[in-house]
Amino acid sequence: MSGVMELAGKVAVVTGAASGIGRAIASALAARGCHLGLADLNEAGLAETAASLGSGVRISLHRLDVADRDAVAAFPAIVTATHGQVDILVNNAGVALGGRFEQVSEADFDWLIGINFHGVVAVTRAFLPHLQQRSEAQIVNLSNIFGIIAPPGQAAYAASKFAVRGFSEALRNELAMTDSPVGVTVVHPGGIKTAIANNARVPAHVDPEEERRQRTHFAAVLKMPPQQAGEIIVRGLAARRPRVLAGTDAKIVALIERLMPVRYWQLLTRLGLA
Repeated sequence: MSGVMELAGKVAVVTGAASGIGRAIASALAARGCHLGLADLNEAGLAETAASLGSGVRISLHRLDVADRDAVAAFPAIVTATHGQVDILVNNAGVALGGRFEQVSEADFDWLIGINFHGVVAVTRAFLPHLQQRSEAQIVNLSNIFGIIAPPGQAAYAASKFAVRGFSEALRNELAMTDSPVGVTVVHPGGIKTAIANNARVPAHVDPEEERRQRTHFAAVLKMPPQQAGEIIVRGLAARRPRVLAGTDAKIVALIERLMPVRYWQLLTRLGLA
């Protein structure tokens, strides 16, 4: 799908909009004149996001748990009652979970998959009929660089982000076959300086010293300001790109994975990138 989408006057729904990349995406969209339906469980954070956007666009705030199927199914009617239409859906809501696979309980694993993957599928299913009614529309699904590579200690998170990538690519191809006006962009951010790592759920059996080392590591590699990532993502959305790599680190890692799809981790470790 080609062409540039004019964002002024469009309506975008952004999940996970209370902070981090979600707030940055909302800011970049508002700066281009896009009206916003912002969703998150963190109502105070949503209010802060709205206050940071200034005036000039219509903004509605919605408390939403993307893992709540009934709430998600009811959400499009609530948004369209305020905005009349939806042209863009940004599935950004997500959580993190540290620990090796044998350290992660089944309940914690399922909790993460329920938000990071099933939430994306459910919200997309709810809004797709509305997007199909527009002359042009775009779905933006946030995967991660861990949807391209799978580091040790990230079994649950990588599984969810690989799943988002696969779902997005299959959906894009299905929509293209039917000449749908809906395009799909999958985003792979690299090290974005958000609070997701600090807010990650930690399994009960993880050694405190191991947890400290992991948090220190992520504090060192999460460097790009969310505002910069938001601009990159929204530019990719407007250009209707199928894939967006946000950050030089994401581009380097994706290239290494392409060249060494099985042994990339050994090379990344030797280069000090892991």
